[in-house]
Amino acid sequence: MQQKELVEFIARSLVDKPDEVAVREVEGEQTAVIELSVAKEDLGKVIGKQGRTARAIRTLLGAVSAKAKKRVVLEILE
Repeated sequence: MQQKELVEFIARSLVDKPDEVAVREVEGEQTAVIELSVAKEDLGKVIGKQGRTARAIRTLLGAVSAKAKKRVVLEILE
């Protein structure tokens, strides 16, 4: 599973409006940026209390990207 699909799967599982989840991947030479956009009322569910959910998603991404030998950064857009 690619990093983009992983983020999309997790986000769709967390939110009330899965149709409004949008994931975009911007590739660089050594770093990929994954931009996650959700409905405004679902933003808190993706970030979690004190950012715990977002941190957990970033941890999973780090584990997957280490295997691919490429750094991945998750940005949650408002």
